[in-house]
Amino acid sequence: MAINLTKGQRIEIGLSKVGVGLGWDPNEGTGYDFDLDASAFMLGESKKTPKDEFFVFYNNQKSPDGAVESSGDDLTGGNSSGDDETLTVDLTKVDKKIQEIIFTVTIHDYERRKQNFGQVRNSFIRIYNAQTNEEIAKYELDEDFSIETAVEFGRLYRKDSEWKFEAMGIGYKGGLDYFVKKYT
Repeated sequence: MAINLTKGQRIEIGLSKVGVGLGWDPNEGTGYDFDLDASAFMLGESKKTPKDEFFVFYNNQKSPDGAVESSGDDLTGGNSSGDDETLTVDLTKVDKKIQEIIFTVTIHDYERRKQNFGQVRNSFIRIYNAQTNEEIAKYELDEDFSIETAVEFGRLYRKDSEWKFEAMGIGYKGGLDYFVKKYT
């Protein structure tokens, strides 16, 4: 049975290949589609990507070590009843210099469209066994981010040669460029 995580909660992963599914439902009547983008930043000890290619997103869908792969870009968030975008992580392939992988979601073109996470419902991140599709844990973002346009949902990190997951749920004002400046 899957664990329902709370903000800050950490769990051991114990798998070699995990899926990270991110989902959301846009509120109706904003006049524009919601184009939310899931990304992964693979960080070294310096809390930065060793090379730009360790930033996985819609324009770079696979990390150079082959460990992280994006499902691509869902432009509306209304195309599924579950995960809107997924990132698959093969923990056996993660480059040794990578210590953690941060999973973010940002709103594309949020300024022009006047959108924020307060206008998004049912947003979540879930971790599942990529080989069996069995859900391991889920973190539902239930905070009212009425001004935030970028969220760090969660992270995988190495601790004592084991991989763990932490539910983060930290919102920011800014878009994908905010995280690019922070982590690259």
